[in-house]
Amino acid sequence: MKTQGEIEAAVCDAMRRFEQEYIGRGPKDVHSYLAGDLLMVRLRGVLTAAEQHLVKTLPSDKGRQLLKQVRYQLIETARPVMEAMIYEVTGVEVLSLHHDISTNTGEEVVIFALTKSPLFRETKKR
Repeated sequence: MKTQGEIEAAVCDAMRRFEQEYIGRGPKDVHSYLAGDLLMVRLRGVLTAAEQHLVKTLPSDKGRQLLKQVRYQLIETARPVMEAMIYEVTGVEVLSLHHDISTNTGEEVVIFALTKSPLFRETKKR
């Protein structure tokens, strides 16, 4: 049985691979946080050069809206893959998935609501 830290690290590795394979570019930084039946993943530096250019060159909100729509579709299309990936790491089914991306900071947040809290072994206190 894994510790909570080992689960969080495995989720980070899996999300990094997912971004690389499905988006074509891995994030600069990934952190995950397990809080009961919620698994939160924060990815920094996820925008590709083309996405950054798109946001800067299109008028006002058009670039931002277009990028958010494209990312939403990518996540929804790959949702079964992401859910299977989380199940493999945690041993728990995903109940729902929530996602958003900031075109200003290049930060992406993915929250997985799980059907129950994953089991993990406690770490020894020194």
